[in-house]
Amino acid sequence: MTSVSSALAGKVALVTGASSGIGEATAVALAAAGAKVAIAARRADRLEALAARIEEAGGAALRIEADVTSNDDVTAMVDKVVAEWGRLDILVNNAGVMLLSPAADAELDDWRRMVELNLLALMGVTKAALPHLRAAKGHIVNVSSIAGRVANPGASGYAATKFGVVGFSESLRREVYADKVRVTVIEPGLVRTELGDHVTNPAAKAGLDQRLAAMEALTAEDIAAAILYAVGQPAHVNVNEIVIRPTDQER
Repeated sequence: MTSVSSALAGKVALVTGASSGIGEATAVALAAAGAKVAIAARRADRLEALAARIEEAGGAALRIEADVTSNDDVTAMVDKVVAEWGRLDILVNNAGVMLLSPAADAELDDWRRMVELNLLALMGVTKAALPHLRAAKGHIVNVSSIAGRVANPGASGYAATKFGVVGFSESLRREVYADKVRVTVIEPGLVRTELGDHVTNPAAKAGLDQRLAAMEALTAEDIAAAILYAVGQPAHVNVNEIVIRPTDQER
């Protein structure tokens, strides 16, 4: 059986939303497994610290300050990876935001922000990277959520974007499978990251905090391990979907 380290040695990965949480943990895991990792986010100071961490451990990191909702930034981001390392094998679309609220109380700007970042930006990054991924017979990993499978009250806008990610991923898989490009969608349940800090609706924030306090939530490293499992499979194996919940989570 091929080890993950040997499977990823020499591969080039791009991780969006890499400045914290799942993106940060995934970048560290990919680098530890032998991949060269481009880390993209808006917070330059966080990227600097992450790159130093990866490089101190013997890995290779490329820092890219980018807003993935900007078409110009996305084009420049992908071009920089290919110019630096000559190829792109793995794309992890992780950048996202969770702004929970009941539909009646929702701010339209919050819905717009989630659609632009969680869905449209993911689609735009994928489109920009696709020629290189086709050339490399690469792998696209889209980080969705259990909210893309189970639509709970109080999360209608967020769920809409995550259902969109799941639908886009499956359609994309059927478009690119003949090119030997693999597509995986990751659907985590409750994960203890900064994502919950973005929630400003008091009732939604209280509900989320209560749920987190009642269980042993997943960690960013748990999700990174699932991503590493998917991308470390042999080329003829496409893990299309991973749903991962805390053991204590019912829905």
